[in-house]
Amino acid sequence: MTYLLALDQGTSSSRSIVFDAAGAIVAMAQRELPQIYPQPGWVEHDPMAIWHGQLATAQEALAQAGIAAKDVAALGITNQRETAVVWNRRTGQPIHHAIVWQDRRGEPLCAQLREQGHAERIQQRTGLLIDSYFSGTKIRWLLNHVPGARALADQGELAFGTIDSWLLWQLTGGALHATDVTNASRTMLFDVHRNRWDEELLELLQVPASLMPQVLPSSADYGRTVEALLGAPVRIGGVAGDQQSALFGQACFSEGLAKNTYGTGCFLLMHTGGRFQRSANGLLTTSAAQTSARPQYAMEGSVFVGGAVVQWLRDGLRAIESSAQVQALAESVPDAGGVMLVPAFTGLGAPYWKPDARGTLTGLTRGTTLAHIARAALESIAYQSAALLQAMARDAQAAGAAPVAELRVDGGACVNDLLMQFQADLLGIPVVRPAVTETTALGAAYLAGLSAGVYAGTDELQAQWRVERRFTPVLPRERALEAMARWEHAVRQATLA
Repeated sequence: MTYLLALDQGTSSSRSIVFDAAGAIVAMAQRELPQIYPQPGWVEHDPMAIWHGQLATAQEALAQAGIAAKDVAALGITNQRETAVVWNRRTGQPIHHAIVWQDRRGEPLCAQLREQGHAERIQQRTGLLIDSYFSGTKIRWLLNHVPGARALADQGELAFGTIDSWLLWQLTGGALHATDVTNASRTMLFDVHRNRWDEELLELLQVPASLMPQVLPSSADYGRTVEALLGAPVRIGGVAGDQQSALFGQACFSEGLAKNTYGTGCFLLMHTGGRFQRSANGLLTTSAAQTSARPQYAMEGSVFVGGAVVQWLRDGLRAIESSAQVQALAESVPDAGGVMLVPAFTGLGAPYWKPDARGTLTGLTRGTTLAHIARAALESIAYQSAALLQAMARDAQAAGAAPVAELRVDGGACVNDLLMQFQADLLGIPVVRPAVTETTALGAAYLAGLSAGVYAGTDELQAQWRVERRFTPVLPRERALEAMARWEHAVRQATLA
């Protein structure tokens, strides 16, 4: 048997999954990752907790599979994107907690950059809008606020990395400081046309070039793990940010194919092939996973709070004891009873980009119950994703491209049948759930397998993709459009809050 190991380092947990060459899960291990909230709007992680937790899950997954490291053809890494770590090259120790993608402390600098008229240049080169979501302003904050960091950076003694880079550094014992094009494209410092760091943007954000990792294709030779970590050196053959990895794992290799991942946030990506298209509707252009030096692109919309709204029901409202209970509670009522929940807990992402928006709950009556709120919470995930696809459709129409014919779905919340049916009803196109929903990890495994020669090419991977269930729309389009209009009205109220 040929085995592939995927390290899936996410916002709320670290997981490792062993796949066979057919893409079937052999074993999986997972550990939760503690969240750190120093003050409102700030979100941090302990980089050492990320590393130790991720390594432990890799060891556990191999043990569960009953295989040794020497049996693994290659290892792939996929990770939460935009989260920034800066560490000392000599000691390997982080200089501060990692600043997580959800963190908003960079917004004042972003406002300044917008006011100075840099938005056009940044979008043209990076495909991104100016937002504290991305890594660039996080790096600047770390250098300016951690005592001594700026001087050390100027001396070339510090290294920056997104989480993939941090894991690569640890896995190779500090031998490799690298990232892939997909993670690099989320920093607001990377020229996605030339596939290289942009000197002018580095200077604009006052980030020394010496901090930045080498950028490689997503499927490439990233060296070997230190023997002592897993029991034998393992080839590292693939790296991709979680959303581009999921796009790859969903076999969306060509223009017009789209997927939505329902995780802590929701991330809808549509492959545009080698065509770089700027959005006129609040979406981002980002690098898709690349198996060569040739640039590949995707349109992306990001929802900051997706599945996290279920965590809020559990931990904030204490409406449920476990996330798995939400579907039964929501299904105990026929609809949300006019309740609309806009979960703008950390602002609103695409296509609205309202960093100052705050969560709102509207339409409450004396008859409103926790079940109505639970259903509104689930529906908010579908509403936000539908708004993204509508924006993509407008961009596709402007470019003369065909609209998305179906939406492939993955991530933890895609197992919720109520949510998936409501999503199909709002979109008016089929929502397709694959047999393997761990497509983020699967994409990393596939990228590693391609690099190691396990697969001849993407045609072989396309043939392995299987449908588990197809949700077809049953709600009349008129009613779906009315529902979306009510959602947009609720969003306007949230942005006025």
